[in-house]
Amino acid sequence: MLLAAALSGCGGAAGNSGGPSKADGTAHPSAPGAVRVAARGGTVGATGSACELPVRFDVAAHWKPKSIDAGAAASKAADGPDGGLGGAVADALLHQGPVTAACEIDAKPAGDIGFLRVWTGRPGHTDARGVLRAFVAAEDNVSEERYRTFTSGGLSGVEVEYLYTSKVLDETKKECAFAVVTPHGPVVVHLGGLDTEEHEAMLPAYELAKRTLRLN
Repeated sequence: MLLAAALSGCGGAAGNSGGPSKADGTAHPSAPGAVRVAARGGTVGATGSACELPVRFDVAAHWKPKSIDAGAAASKAADGPDGGLGGAVADALLHQGPVTAACEIDAKPAGDIGFLRVWTGRPGHTDARGVLRAFVAAEDNVSEERYRTFTSGGLSGVEVEYLYTSKVLDETKKECAFAVVTPHGPVVVHLGGLDTEEHEAMLPAYELAKRTLRLN
């Protein structure tokens, strides 16, 4: 599969302006209307929702959000049979660059295999692009990163699409994420997927989240 050639935009071009590619310094905007927007199934992020976050956005129909308590999860792993090793593994999975896992929105009830994951960080970061670059760099084995800016609900953010190669599976797939900075800290929303086919099937849910993003 020619993934590099097919890497043509995670979130469409609505509200986006072309940004520089890490590889060649030229803009790579997506075609308007290239990505469908999923039907709304609810909202996450607000007080009283499944995940309380610095931002709120719409969740695709049938997707199921679940809050992540990173501290509790790491502590539970550390108390397991593997002791410190389990805690270290959990810590690595729950933290990526400057942000920590806060919410996981499961696509399986909608028939896909993957998640929208929301990561949050401490106040003090003022550059969404810097946060996103650090997030991607922490994933390792990535290539073909393409960054662009976007605005949604009065928020200015940065989006990235890239390829991730699993050394274990020896497979390469598409992933994408967007980041914004709020008074309560940075927020990163990431879409992976079992493989590129699953990733592309879930893009309408990612686009819904980005287009409905609002500050709490």
